Amino acid sequence: MKNFSKRIPRLGTENAFSVIEKAKKFEREILKPKGKHLIYLQIGEPSFNTPSNINQATIKAIKNNKTHYTPTLGIPELRAAIAEKTKASTGVNYQKEDVLVTSGAKPIIFYTVNALIDPGDEVIIPNPGYPIYGSVTEYLGGKVVPLELKEKNNFCLDIKELEKKITRKTKLIILNSPQNPTGAVFDEKLIRDIAKIAKKNDLWILADEVYNEIIHKGRHFSIASVPGMEKRTVLLNGVSKTYAMTGYRIGWGVTKNKEMLATLERLACNDISCANAMAQYAALEALTGSQKEVVSMVKEYRKRRDLLVRLVNEIPGMKCHSPEGAFYLMVNVEKILKKLKINAEELCDRIMKEAHVLILPGTVFGSFGENFVRFSYVSSPKDIKEGVSRIKKYITSVYRD
Repeated sequence: MKNFSKRIPRLGTENAFSVIEKAKKFEREILKPKGKHLIYLQIGEPSFNTPSNINQATIKAIKNNKTHYTPTLGIPELRAAIAEKTKASTGVNYQKEDVLVTSGAKPIIFYTVNALIDPGDEVIIPNPGYPIYGSVTEYLGGKVVPLELKEKNNFCLDIKELEKKITRKTKLIILNSPQNPTGAVFDEKLIRDIAKIAKKNDLWILADEVYNEIIHKGRHFSIASVPGMEKRTVLLNGVSKTYAMTGYRIGWGVTKNKEMLATLERLACNDISCANAMAQYAALEALTGSQKEVVSMVKEYRKRRDLLVRLVNEIPGMKCHSPEGAFYLMVNVEKILKKLKINAEELCDRIMKEAHVLILPGTVFGSFGENFVRFSYVSSPKDIKEGVSRIKKYITSVYRD
């Protein structure tokens, strides 16, 4: 039998899913027979149910037989709604012709990198950051150039370090704000400085703005809002996080660069043909229907953030700042790691097995996450209190400051 492609080993994965699979097995085989359970404080999925008006729109679409192929770019009504919403958030006069709808937001990462990167080309990627950026880049033969997001800068990138990373082989900068896994929000000045660098060096930007409506302090500023950037930027977004629609798998890419959009469409045609028809009508309702539940969810996330930040900072050896967006908390555990002479992955494994709480090691998101663990505050206040209490009890028993 012939060997597999040499590209396959270069393709990474979203290790958070691997951790969850391991945890589920541990819970099923070890804890449940003893009448115990895990508390999940790691997941990047809203705990809220999808708003009922959105689910009803899906049912209506099925009843009306909206169950066939759609154009690869997506149904015109949804593309127009996406353009209108993106126009409102950026000030750029986007039209439906600037929009591609996809099966979730991940394809936009794959298509954009595929459209731009030849073997040896460099992509500057925030680290710690969403692991799929680097996975896709390396799979396609590109070189990942990690840009450290430092805790002392509230996990915002350093513009001088960004400039130093650029070479003649640099083709693309990936931005993610509000950021996963740190919750950092890049302010307008920083975004404008990045735009200057992109223009000066003729670089593309892939701006992952999937958390742009989950802001706890300040406001989101899109790099597409900077004059001239709309034609060298692909905006990535979707309904999963904002509308608690992770299973619907609807995302999109927006750009004023016609050649780029045509390339993205060609890649999508070869990959998915089109996004799920019923889910597109659900997304249309999400964008054009009542936004009351979105406001309510963000307000609740803010309360849960404040609760989690307070409780985590009471654990010996753990410290964190209060994130400005998304629903993640990056916690410094360097003192604990040094005291116990273990790494972040081993710490999280011990917390799972001994405290029965699941959190993620920072290394899931890159090498610069080594001294950190990531919490998510999508869980209920009850689970947050119980989970942190369990961790505090365990850490106190094995660690003395």
